[in-house]
Amino acid sequence: MTAAVRFARAAAPVPLVLLLLAPPAAAQDENALKAAFEGHRVTVRIDMPGTSDGVDVKPESKRGVDFGGYQNNLKKYGIAIHAGESATVTMVKVKKDLIEFHLGGGGFGTFGDDTSTTVVMPLKDKTDREKTLEKLVRDEPDRDKKRSFERELDDLRERRESENRRITIEKERAEQIKRDRLAENRLRGGSRFNIRYEDRVPAGMRPPDVMAALAEYVDFGGGQPSIAPPPPAPLPLPPPPPPGGVTGLRKGMTRLDTERLLGVPAESSQHRQGDIAVTTLVFIVGDEKVSADFIEDVLVRYTISSK
Repeated sequence: MTAAVRFARAAAPVPLVLLLLAPPAAAQDENALKAAFEGHRVTVRIDMPGTSDGVDVKPESKRGVDFGGYQNNLKKYGIAIHAGESATVTMVKVKKDLIEFHLGGGGFGTFGDDTSTTVVMPLKDKTDREKTLEKLVRDEPDRDKKRSFERELDDLRERRESENRRITIEKERAEQIKRDRLAENRLRGGSRFNIRYEDRVPAGMRPPDVMAALAEYVDFGGGQPSIAPPPPAPLPLPPPPPPGGVTGLRKGMTRLDTERLLGVPAESSQHRQGDIAVTTLVFIVGDEKVSADFIEDVLVRYTISSK
C-alpha cells in the first residue's frame, strides 16, 4: 500500500455509528460531543418549531417534554422540520445546566436575526402655518378674513391627513412583508433540542448519553428497525433487585444497573435501527411488565404496562 493510499484512507470521514461505538474516554467534553454529532444527519420523530427556543427535554423528569408549551410554540412559530424529515446537526453546545443540540441552523431568533415586524414611518405633524392659521381663525374678528383663513386651514389639514392615510397604508404593507419574510425565515432556520438538567450537566457526558436523552425524539440511524433472531439468554445475575423496583428506573442507566434493579430479564431480543444495534429486554416486576431498549448497554427508552 502506498503512502498516498494510506493517507487517503486515514482522512476519510468516519461514520456516525463508528464514532458513537468507539470506547468512551474517561471524561467526554464538549469537543468530543461536537466531533461525534456535528455534520451528521439525523431524523426527527416529532415536528420541530421554527424558533431558537426549540424543544426542551428534561431527562431527569418522568415527563421529558412539556407538550403544552411545545404545542404553543408550533402554533406560534410554525414547523421548521417535520416529523420524519432529516436534518444536519450544526452545533452541540454544552452549558452549565443544558446541552444545546442544533439542527439545520439551530432555529431562527438567535443573535443577529431580525425578529421585529415593526416598520418606523412617522406621520406628518401640523406645519407651522397650520398652527398659525388655527390661532388666526380663533382670534380674527373680521368675518371675511376669518373665512379665508378657514379655507386655507381646511386645505392644509386635508393635504396632511391625506398624506398620513397614504403613510399608514404603506406602513401596514411594509409590516406585512416583514411578517411574511419572518415566517419564511423561521421555516428555513432549523430548530434545536435543549437537554436540560436540574442542577448541572453530569460530568463525563458521552455520545450515548445524548442519544439516550433524545431517543424518543430523534432517530440517529435513519432507518427502520428490523427483527433479528434473539441472542442466547443472559446468565442470571446474583444480586437481588434493590427496594424501589420500577420507581428507580431512569433513562441513561447502564444495562448492568437496570438488571440489578429489576432482576433477570424474562425476554431478550435485538434489532437494528439503521446502523445501530438496539437490545430490548423485558422484565417482570410483580404485576408490571417493563420493556427496555438499550444502545451500547445504555438505557434509551422504556415502557411499563400491566403483566
